[in-house]
Amino acid sequence: MSAVVVVGAQWGDEGKGKVIDFLAQQADMVVRHQGGNNAGHTVVVGDEEYRLHLIPSGILYGDKLCVIASGVVIDPRVLFEEMDYLARRGIGTDRLRISSQAHLIMPYHARMDALSEDRLGVNKLGTTLRGIGPAYMDKAARVGLRVGDLLQPQAFAVRLKRVLDEKNRLFARAYDVEGFDYDELLQTYLSYGEQLRPYVANTSVIINDAIDAGSRVLFEGAQGTMLDIDHGTYPFVTSSHPVAGGACIGAGVGPTKISQVYGVVKAYTSRVGDGPFPSELLNALGSDIRDRGHEYGTTTGRPRRIGWLDSVVLRHAARVNGLTGIAVTRLDVLDGLPELKIAVAYRYHGELMQEFPDNAEMIDEVEPVYETLPGWSQSINQVRQFEDLPDQARAYLTRISELIQVPLVLVSVGRERTNTIPLTALF
Repeated sequence: MSAVVVVGAQWGDEGKGKVIDFLAQQADMVVRHQGGNNAGHTVVVGDEEYRLHLIPSGILYGDKLCVIASGVVIDPRVLFEEMDYLARRGIGTDRLRISSQAHLIMPYHARMDALSEDRLGVNKLGTTLRGIGPAYMDKAARVGLRVGDLLQPQAFAVRLKRVLDEKNRLFARAYDVEGFDYDELLQTYLSYGEQLRPYVANTSVIINDAIDAGSRVLFEGAQGTMLDIDHGTYPFVTSSHPVAGGACIGAGVGPTKISQVYGVVKAYTSRVGDGPFPSELLNALGSDIRDRGHEYGTTTGRPRRIGWLDSVVLRHAARVNGLTGIAVTRLDVLDGLPELKIAVAYRYHGELMQEFPDNAEMIDEVEPVYETLPGWSQSINQVRQFEDLPDQARAYLTRISELIQVPLVLVSVGRERTNTIPLTALF
């Protein structure tokens, strides 16, 4: 039995897509277990770049069964666009399976997202306006519509009518905007259901059967630990669980079936949107690293905020995920910097803090305590063995592992598949 969970150990955008793509070579099945099309994975294969938002990265290999599990919220229109995008590039999706229990993102969710953010004004959360949060709200409120509902037209018609009447009243009375036409929405989504029918399955059974049969199953999520709705920088978080435990809930497998949990760590830190960011670099160096790393959102194109590596954040991620290894990415972006800094602790009102605060107001007031390490002058893009990295680069990686007490299992020194250095067997 070999089931591996890959999580982002920071605020997302750590390079999970590349790590998952590398691991998918050895996997039999790749499972997306949470989130929606509010995040994306970028995978570079030779001269080709693929940007995926819902479909697991394993789809780029023709022999992998790919699963969108029940913890994902799905906008069918976006899913079909992504399937067409892949088809135009010669990649089929016949090995894709979609959970009948996955919740649907409806047009009213995206409108509610935009209206809510607009009403919050300067206090907005910085969402992607894709309707992900409102879809998860309806799921928790038990009024959500699921993929399987689309395959039962009569039942779906009744459920949609009940929900849409309430949504349209809300739009009219609370926001003074026009609602949605029931008949138009019904016909559109029933059409989506027929297109989805060949892919819909009980994915929990498929995944568990695969693990029990000894298949290698890889779980991928979106976002990162610090955006988890329970364990992140609330309220500036996503609406699901990007932590390792979210894979069990979102895929329908027990925690005893997970064999490894790898945390993807960018060699510096970034985040998109609003919210606290203790090690942020609000200077020319931050802008330089952003440009070096092409740090713009896969889904939104928004510039990412940049900061030094933060081991306080990483210790938090190691604890709440139970990390068994870390994969450090984007190390090459730091080429040529004379010195590097790692936040090793925080100072709050004169008191030294080793652990990430669980109080949002405290996070805004902490000051990072930095340790400075020497940088390296040469390019590492062509390095293929850990031993061939500059002494300073290896010392930097070793120090990261020491600070969070999790072994280093992989290093990425560039965007392509070939720019990957595994240090151990990963499956």
